[in-house]
Formats: sequence, C-alpha cells, structure tokens
Amino acid sequence: MDQLASFYHAHITELNRRVAEITQRENLAGLVIHSGQPHRQFLDDMNYPFKVNPHFKAWLPLLDNPNCWIIANGIDKPTLVFYRPVDFWHKVSDVPDSFWTEHFNIQLLVKADKIAEFLPENLADWAYIGEHLDVADVLEFTARNPDGVLNYLHYHRAEKTQYELACLRRANQIAVRGHIAAKNAFYNGASEFEIQQQYLAAISQGENEMPYGNIIALNENAAILHYMSQEHIKPEQRRSFLIDAGASYHGYAADITRTYAFEKNPFSELIEAVNQAQLKIIDAMKPGVKYPDLHIKTHEYIGQILQDFNLVNSGADEALTAEITKAFFPHGLGHMLGLQVHDMGGYSHDERGTHIPAPEQHPFLRCTRPLAVNQVLTIEPGLYIIDSLLNDLSVSAKQWVNWQTVDFFRPFGGIRIEDNVIVHADRNENMTRELGLE
Repeated sequence: MDQLASFYHAHITELNRRVAEITQRENLAGLVIHSGQPHRQFLDDMNYPFKVNPHFKAWLPLLDNPNCWIIANGIDKPTLVFYRPVDFWHKVSDVPDSFWTEHFNIQLLVKADKIAEFLPENLADWAYIGEHLDVADVLEFTARNPDGVLNYLHYHRAEKTQYELACLRRANQIAVRGHIAAKNAFYNGASEFEIQQQYLAAISQGENEMPYGNIIALNENAAILHYMSQEHIKPEQRRSFLIDAGASYHGYAADITRTYAFEKNPFSELIEAVNQAQLKIIDAMKPGVKYPDLHIKTHEYIGQILQDFNLVNSGADEALTAEITKAFFPHGLGHMLGLQVHDMGGYSHDERGTHIPAPEQHPFLRCTRPLAVNQVLTIEPGLYIIDSLLNDLSVSAKQWVNWQTVDFFRPFGGIRIEDNVIVHADRNENMTRELGLE
C-alpha cells in the first residue's frame, strides 16, 4: 500500500494538470464530478446495484457511495463532498481515512438535496460531469458534460499513470486466482453455476463488485459470444469450457478469457493453435502500431488455422478474401482496458475527439488508434462454430467450407484466449501470463 500511495500522489497531480489545462481551454472555472445516484427499479422500492461514474472513480477508489461530489479546478486542492446521511435502515459509510484522503478537502453531506450549499456560487462557470442531467438542471449548471471536456479526458485516459497500472496488475492478479479455481472446477465435474460460485469465492468478490457479468460456458454454449445463463444442470458429456471473467481493484478492471478441452483431442490442439496466434499478435504490439492492423493480421492467422485443421478446403488467403474468417472470428481483436472494461478513448485520434472509424469490413472493432506507451489493451482472438454466421456465407464461400469438420467441432462451441497487456517503450507486459495464468 505504501507504493500505491506514492504512485497515487503522482496520479492526482496528473489529474489536476489535465483539469487545469482543459478548463482553461474551455473557459471554465473547474469541474464538478458527480458519483451518481441510485436507480429505483420500476414499481418497486428497491434500487438497482449502484455503479459509480467512471470520471469520479478516476480520482479516488470510492465505488459504493452515491450522492458524492468532487469539485476540482486543477489548481487548488480538490474538494470531496462525501455523502453520509443519518440512516437507521442502511449501513452508513465511514468517513474516509485511506492513502488518498490527504489529497482532498473532505466535507460531509448529510442530505443529498442540500448539495447546492457545498458547490461554488458561480456554477455558470463550472461544468457538471455525470449522468444525472436532471440534477444538473435543478442546480442550474449551464455546461453539462461538454464535448470538449469529455473528449479530452477520454483521450488521455488511454495513457495510464503508474497508480493505474498498479491497480490493473492487482486486478489481474485477483482474476488469475479465480481462473485457476474455475479451471479446476471444470475438470472436477462442476456445472456452469457451480464454476461461477467457485470463481467468486476464490476472488472474494460478489457479482455486483465484478467489472462485468462472467461468461461461464460449457460445450456448445461456448459458441455464444455473450453467454450469461449459467446452467445448474451438468452436461451428460463434458467436452469444453470457455470462461471470460475478470475482477476489480480500486475501480480498475481485469478482463481475461481462457478455453479448455476436457480431453486431449483435435479440439485441444485447435485451442493451442489459437493460443499461439494470440501470442504472436502480442509480440507484434509496440508504440506506433495501428490496432486495426493487428486485427487484420489476426484474421490472416485464423485463415491459416482454418486451413491447417481442415475447416476450409482452400488456402488461408482464399478464406480471408471470401470473408470466411469473419464467420469463424466475428468480433474485434480487443479493446482498451482501465476504469471500464471497454475503456473510453479507443476511437480517438486526438484530444479534441477526432474519430477514427473502424474499418468498413470490421465494424465490431473497439479500438482504432495507434498503440502508445502506457496504454492497456486486451488481445482476444477467437474461433467459433456459429451456424447463423456460417449459413450467411455466400454460395461460393460455402463451397470452401469443410462441413464435415465443422460438424466435428460444433459440440465444442468455440475458443477465445484473452490477455491484458501493457504497452511499454521497449517491451510488452502481459499482466495475465506474468501473474501466473498460462
């Protein structure tokens, strides 16, 4: 924690620098950043699980307390208005006392609707950053999530501070522990639901603390890209297991995927082929490389794998030209990672928000900007048997597909291998593998 505290000092200095620069550029006095408010379920007296504004948690690891505010101008010590009501129905959060508190002037807010008493008087000169525009209206903010501010903040979020990198490493370390537990549960005969419970127990996080809903897929379910069902019944025959699961640390996300075969067979060999392709793509990452070029290179590798495993009766080039690889690998290579699983800024050419569109042939790609030092990205190639996509192939393309081999692999569902990687000036840091997950 001492090291994290020292990193945090530089982190908060950088955030203040960014605020000072963008508010001067946009002629603003500063930013008022809202943690958010609870969302009530329809026709009920229960709230949905609270999810904090990512712009708020960029400043401090306060994740579970709504109705909090940060007031920052980049020059003065920022103020944290901390919501601490008098409430005998719910647990009231303790007044913060952690490594980050010395960097804020902390004021206590007892009633959420009294926040105006804590805000600057000249709110017309300040920008509201948050989800609840109705609240901003009541408070009479005239600048609400201005594009110039958000574009700037999103662009610079891609370059992680040393504090953020430390948090991301810790998130990966926690998630790796869960992945090892899930792998053992699969080989010991657990159901999807049981695997999920053993994963959560291993990382000591509840479902609402996770950065996203885990994908726990056995057999054919592994072909469903966002499979969320988690069946309680164990399959009669155990063939394959795909797990896409992460963890959180101080609001930063890990996002890791692995695929396993229950037995040594052609599917286990196919997993290893995808694994080797993924490692080659990671080796090709370096500052200045365009992320779409890595994605297109991955399709070339997938085309070769399709040929090697007799899934197509053509060369790798023909599989690429006929768009057969897109039927087997339909999603993007990966995305930026940080405060959010799909972190902001992946399409930003510059801090003014100039958009870099995804290639027309690859619309699902979530990152298009060139790689740079201290960016963190996922690399997650896949290969699946998805009948709806195969059926949509052109008549000529279908003639290249070896349908007998497709039939053989269909019961296994699909494969995805995903690591979380930091780009450095002279190397890539594969956090996932370096922290113990092969």
